[in-house]
Parts: sequence; structure tokens; C-alpha cells
Amino acid sequence: MSTKRAARPQTSTTQTPAAQATAALQRPGRQTPAVPRRSKRTEILENRPVNLDGFVEEWPEVGMVAMDSPYDPRPSVRVKDGTIVEMDGKDRKDFDFLDQFIADHAIDAAAAERAMAIPATEIAHMLLDPRVSRAEVLAVSSGLTPAKLLEVVKTMNVVEMMMAMQKMRARRTPANQGHSTSARDNPVQVAADAAEAGLRGFRELETTLGVVRYAPLVAIALQVGAQAGKPGVLTQCALEEATELELGMRGITAYAETISVYGTEQVFCDGDDTPWSKAFLASAYASRGIKMRFTSGTGAEVQMGNAEGKSMLYLEVRCILVAKGAGVQGLQNGSISCIGVPGAVPAGIRAVLAENLIASTVDLECASGNDQSFSHSDMRRTARMMPQLLPGTDFICSGYSAVPNYDNMFAGSNMDPEDYDDWNTLQRDLQVDGALRHVPEAEILAARNRAARALQGVFAHLDLAPITDREIEAVTYSHGSKELPLRDVLEDLKSAQSVMDRGVTGLDIVKGLEAGGFPEVAEALLGVLRQRVSGDLLHTSAILTPELTTLSAVNDANDYAGPGSGYRPSGARWEEMKQLRHVVSARNPEQEVGGSSPKAVPAGTAVGTGGTAGRRTLHLEEKGAAHQGRRSDEVVIGISPAFGDFFSKTIVDVPHAEVLRELLAGVEEQGVHARVIRLRSSADLAVIAHTAARLSGSGIGIGILSRGTTMIHQKDLVRLSNLELFPQAPLMDLETFRMIGRNAARYAKGESPEPVPSRNDYMARPRWQAKAALLHIKETEFVRPDAGPVELGALISMADAG
Repeated sequence: MSTKRAARPQTSTTQTPAAQATAALQRPGRQTPAVPRRSKRTEILENRPVNLDGFVEEWPEVGMVAMDSPYDPRPSVRVKDGTIVEMDGKDRKDFDFLDQFIADHAIDAAAAERAMAIPATEIAHMLLDPRVSRAEVLAVSSGLTPAKLLEVVKTMNVVEMMMAMQKMRARRTPANQGHSTSARDNPVQVAADAAEAGLRGFRELETTLGVVRYAPLVAIALQVGAQAGKPGVLTQCALEEATELELGMRGITAYAETISVYGTEQVFCDGDDTPWSKAFLASAYASRGIKMRFTSGTGAEVQMGNAEGKSMLYLEVRCILVAKGAGVQGLQNGSISCIGVPGAVPAGIRAVLAENLIASTVDLECASGNDQSFSHSDMRRTARMMPQLLPGTDFICSGYSAVPNYDNMFAGSNMDPEDYDDWNTLQRDLQVDGALRHVPEAEILAARNRAARALQGVFAHLDLAPITDREIEAVTYSHGSKELPLRDVLEDLKSAQSVMDRGVTGLDIVKGLEAGGFPEVAEALLGVLRQRVSGDLLHTSAILTPELTTLSAVNDANDYAGPGSGYRPSGARWEEMKQLRHVVSARNPEQEVGGSSPKAVPAGTAVGTGGTAGRRTLHLEEKGAAHQGRRSDEVVIGISPAFGDFFSKTIVDVPHAEVLRELLAGVEEQGVHARVIRLRSSADLAVIAHTAARLSGSGIGIGILSRGTTMIHQKDLVRLSNLELFPQAPLMDLETFRMIGRNAARYAKGESPEPVPSRNDYMARPRWQAKAALLHIKETEFVRPDAGPVELGALISMADAG
């Protein structure tokens, strides 16, 4: 007898589950509402900050996939007479220059075939097993190809990667790096913020500029402020490479890390570089005792439109091995400025942790990211940071913003000063060392004031633009640049140029500190310069302690070997970590142990508008090859391959007709002639702007990409330098484009105008970066490498009302 039950009859075979649920809610006689009701829970979820983040589907063909592309190569290696002749399925004759550099300089050919024969899961077990020493793992990893390293981490989940990171970081003691920048490039603010950051525990501080010409003053301010806060803090100024190297050689900076490497040959070439040129630059830094890391990160190649269909992590492994082969001490990775791209695809944050682990696994110092605005969601940005904080890395952040994010000229950080208390509380909750500490307000105010006064003395000694007592008073108590008196920008820029023209060095700054009555700060800076001469800072993962002694992988090697071993916060450091702003004394509940101060009021963010002024149309007519201008009173506007063609508006929907109209109006209202050209040979903004400048009779040009990113360039500047750069396209409104045209015209007339005010929205990246990457990928489809620039006639007219 059959035991099967009869099938239950179905009322409908076409209704979706949602439709069936709706039908079930409707009782006989009840009228169906005209508009379907929504769940209140769904409405609340829709309004959660995380839904402001950008998410995209995987697209392997263009590299929009985190770590598992079907186009990634399979691991393999073959060695003949001590030379790698086949790697990851490619014969040596077919190597691109990245393959060749990695095979010849990053992989131990003697160990390669033996190491590659070990199954990926077994190597992963070696990474996890506390009984296998770090040295044993390094002996194997030295022979692994990029595809094999990728295969190893793909076998590991996030918890396993964190366990491995605890063993594989180079230095036993974790550290942290901060950003100290100013939206107004105010050197007094930079000095005060650097002093506070040093006092809070950062051992490296980095700055950059809105106006590149401010660099010498801001670099000096960062160095003076850092030593006024805590001796031994190393500083750098992120600039175009030649200027950055010159400041380092003069002793005005102590380390560098913004030397970018990329995972495909085309992207490398777009930067006018090769692995060999980067290695040569690294040796130039090392020859002067300047500590140096390269910078890379998952997502860079897809962001730049040339990922060759490979996964983000595979290309990042190539970058890691280029850094290894070049002989630099370490790598700043963790996606860094591209975090919006991996953050938008599945498993992207897992890939970021994996790249950190691989860098440590090949014996590089790892500055592990957490330095770019990542998400609107506090929960999500904390989750992104924890895999580095919990196991510890050499530098948990590559740039924790020591300034409010509206002042962060690196486009904002995952953490800023408003998160200090949260960070310190996490350290205390979990007894993990994130390298920061709570500092009572009285100490912070004293350090900020001391740094500003010390810088005042240095500027007076060097005969630079003066710093007033009013500025010092303001910066002592301020939260950010919005609360500070305006400085004379033109006088500052003259002073900055004089620093370069007169050959000012670190020793001149030491003398200025001594003459200004700050001998202890002078001694701290002199100690940093002495360490550079000794060469100790060139050891892997080197930092300076406040006692001016070096900690590195040589004398502070990671000795983790399982429970009860390795670095653990204890003794004085653990007692320090217990102190928070509002800890009540157990012995006297009316007292607070850590000292308290009013909470800072969060500052607002300058946000641009994307409105349009009317419905205009743009017609661009090609008039032949672009010619060299003969008029000394002209500005050439260079547009990208798809501007006003395939694309008709910017990333925030500002019509290209309105954009071009405002640029032209800004130029012409200054009595200067303007003409428009199109470059089809490149979608690189620096190339477009520099070409426009070279074709301009005045030597001044404007470059603009379809998404709205804009640059003012001058023909006799190097390509990667510029007069003014406007990198955050979502903030570009019509008023800004008008001011850009106006300033370009004033440069053409030989004037030196105040730069167009910088706008900075630290949340633009998580919202817009993935879309920007897709727009750029599309723009690169219109690039024709052999095409010359063409002259354009621009007709802007009102659209028909109908």
C-alpha cells in the first residue's frame, strides 16, 4: 500500500510569496487599499545610515570582484638554472614587467619549487599553528608566487586571518599613525593638532595640502608640533615625489609612504613609473636615512579602469611582492584611498584583511589602513577596524584623523578626534593595545599652546610670515579650522617659497627652537635627525620611543607562539589603558580618575550642491587638430574623452553644458580668451590638464573629467604637480566652476590669486566612490591612445520648452 500523501491543491501557481502574503491579509468584504502599505520596520531600515553607502554587484570582467575572479591565474612555478622561467601559468617570454620584477627580485628561486609544492591549506595551517614559528613561515612564503599567496588566504576565514596576523606582524609592539592636516593649510593648526596627537600616543604623523605650495610651512609645523607633544614622533608630508624627497633630504621630514605601486602594467605606466623606477626612488630615500614604505591597496586598479579582469586581491598581492622586491621596509595597504571600491562588493573587507596579512607574511612592515572614510554606519566602520585592532598590526591605522574630518585633506578618515573616547574604551574593554591613550584636558591644552608658541619662535627665527598671539590663543582651544583667524595666504605662500629658495634644513629648525626658548623641543628634533644618520630607522617596522630609542623587528621582534606568549598589555601600559575620561574612583565615587572635560561639539561639513541653473544643451564640434596657442592672454580648457559626448552630466548630475558655461564665463569675465580642446588619448586628469597648459599661449590650462574632477595646471610644472586640484567631484557646484575659470584667467595674466576655497566632505567617498569607479571604467572605453588633441567649438543653448 502506498504511503504517499496526495498533493495539497494550490490556489494559484503564479503569485509571488509577497503577493500571497498580501492576499492572506485581506479578509472578505475588506476593500483593497489603493497604495500597498509598507511595514514600519522596513521604513526604519530604509532610513538607517548604512543604506547611504554605495554597493554594487560583482563584475569580474572589469575586476569589480574582491578576491575570487574566474580570470585569476592558477598557481605554478618552474625554475631553470636559478631563474624563474614560468610563473602562474605564464612563460617568461610572456611576462609583463610586474611578472619579471617579481620573479627576479621578490621570490627566492631556490625555495620556489619546494614551497609551491606545499598545499595551500597546509601553508594556512602553518600560519595558524602557534607551534610553527614566524621564521618557519617566512622560509616558505619567500618562495610563493602571487597566485599561490592568494590561494592560501582564500582558504582562511576572517577569524583565522586575525589569528595569523597576531603571529606574522614584524614588530612585537603595535603602533598607530595619525593625520594632521588643515582645510586651510593653516600651519599653526597643524602644529597644535600634531602636539596633541603625539601626546595621545601616535608614533607617526602625516600631513598633506590643499594648496601644494604651502608644503614647506606645513611640513615644518608638523615636525615642530610633533616633537612638542612627545619626543620621537616621526613625520612626513605627502606630496609629489620629487618635492617629498627634497623635504626629506633636508631633514624637514623623517619618513615617506605615499610612493604608490600598482598591480597592472597599464596603471603603473599611467603614473610614468615602473617597478625599477620605484626601487631607485626607494634607494634615494634610504641613502639619506629616511624611513620608507610603499603604498598600495585592493581596488586601485579597478578604480583606475585597468584591472585586466583580475580580482582586486590578486592584483594587490602583486603590489605586495613589488614592494618586497624593491627592498623597502614596508607597505601601507588595507585599500587606503580606494576603500569605497572593495567596500561595495561582497567579501571586500575580508579581502582588505587578507592583503594586510599577506604583507606581514612576506616580512614587510604593515601599516594596515583604517585611514579613509569608509561608511555612514558606525557599526560597519567599527567592524572594518576590529580585524586590525584585535590582533594588532605594525600600524593599526595608516592615518587615524587627528583633526576633525572636515579638516582632513586625505578625504577623511575612518576615525577622527570625536572617536578617541570610543577607541580608548575598546582598548580597555578588550585589553588590546591600539597604541592610544586618554590624556587629561590640562595636558592637551598645555601641549597645543607649547607647539604653537614653538612654531611662532621658529617662524620668527627664519623670518617667515608671523604668527600672532591671537592665533595661538585660538588654536589652543579650537576644534578645527573653522574656529581660527584667517592667515594672510599670499604672505604664507611667499614664506613657503623662501624656505625652498634659501635651502632651510632640519638643523635650521633646531636652531630656531633653541633661539625661541624651547630647548627640550630642539633636543627632541635633533634626536630624530641623529637617528636618521645612524640608519636605525631603516630596519623593518622601525619606530622611535619617546626616549628616542628605536624599536624595530630587530630588537623588538614578534615572538608570539600561542597562549601566554607575545605582546600583551601589562604593567604600566595596562594601567594607562584603564584610564578613560569618565572613570569614577572606586575609593571615592565623587571623583573621576581620568579627569573630565566638556564633550566637543561635532563640527559641520562643507557640502557642495548639485543644482542646475537652467535647461541648456551642449554641442561640441571638432575643428581639427588642436594647435599651439600664440595669445599670451588665453586659457585652454581640456575635456576628457567622453565629456559632453557619451556623458552629459557630472557624478552629481550637474549638466556638462552648465559646467562648461561657468568655466568659460569665469575666464572671460577677467578679459582673458578661452578655447576648448578634447583629449582622447588619456582619461588621466593630470595628463589632460598638463596638455591643455602646454597648448595654451599663456601656459595655463584647465582639465576636467566627465564626473567633474577638475585641475588648474601650468605648462612648466611637472605633470603630477599642479596649481590647484579639486578632487572631490561630488562637491563641485556651478559657483566653484566659475571661480576655477576666474582663477585660471588670473594666473594667465601673471597674477597670484588666492586659491579657490577647498571643500571637503569626508562622507563623499563611501557614497560615491564605487559609482566613480564605474564612471571612470566607462570613460576609459573612449580612450584612443594614438589620437591627438582636437580643437572644439562649443555651442551652449537653451533647450526647447517642449
